[in-house]
Amino acid sequence: MKIGIVAPAGRLLPETTERVATLAAERFAGRAELVFHPQCFLSEGHFAGCDAARADAFLEFANDPGFSHLWFARGGYGAGRILDAVLSRLGPAAKAKSYMGYSDGGFLLAALYRAGHAVAHGPIPHDIRRAGGDAAVARALGWMIDRDRSALEPSLDGKTPAAAFNLTILSMLIGTPWMPDLAGHVLMIEEVSEHLYAIDRLMLHITANTGIRRVAGIRQGRMSDIPENDPPFGETPEEIVRGWCARTGIAWLGMADIGHDAGNKVVPFGV
Repeated sequence: MKIGIVAPAGRLLPETTERVATLAAERFAGRAELVFHPQCFLSEGHFAGCDAARADAFLEFANDPGFSHLWFARGGYGAGRILDAVLSRLGPAAKAKSYMGYSDGGFLLAALYRAGHAVAHGPIPHDIRRAGGDAAVARALGWMIDRDRSALEPSLDGKTPAAAFNLTILSMLIGTPWMPDLAGHVLMIEEVSEHLYAIDRLMLHITANTGIRRVAGIRQGRMSDIPENDPPFGETPEEIVRGWCARTGIAWLGMADIGHDAGNKVVPFGV
């Protein structure tokens, strides 16, 4: 099995590649080949190369029938800038593989899912740099290579379709041609490094959308590294999410084991 790694947003450090490759060789010896596209190490301002370079690398691997999976190297910002260039040039081989990422990669997950591709919200190679990150990377590889069900977010029931997004990315997707129909889905959300008032504002926008109001319900992942606010906002993240669900008639289904951390579990979109 060949797993292709591309960087639709930020660049990957070579030392990260070495750590991920070593982990894969030790835990999945002879069972998968990881191929890091050279584009992962390009640098142009904030991005892993210019928009054209990132799009071309994505398409090269997506349209190559030799790869079973495409794995997004890291988040940051930039995936949304290449959507139009990527979606218009995907060939038949792109439908025969799955795609995994999260955070900024949610732009691609949404657009690909809308177009009928198999996608999953899950750990990425850059996560190996986190405390406990080896477990996150092994979890992602376990899902891609073995479909290891222990890697999955535990509330998934195999019957109800699901999707997972960073809250900011989901808000940015609403109203665009890349937003998939999530009617009947369990929608899982997570966030990092946003003030509580910003989380509240994002929930206001998301729950006001008629498409989101057709979801089966919302599960709340971890909302971490929240900056202090002066004066204090007065509500916890859970109170914010539950409050907006109650106001808009969306079922609040409890917590989800996802987030910007090494504990992030895999959420395949759909059933």
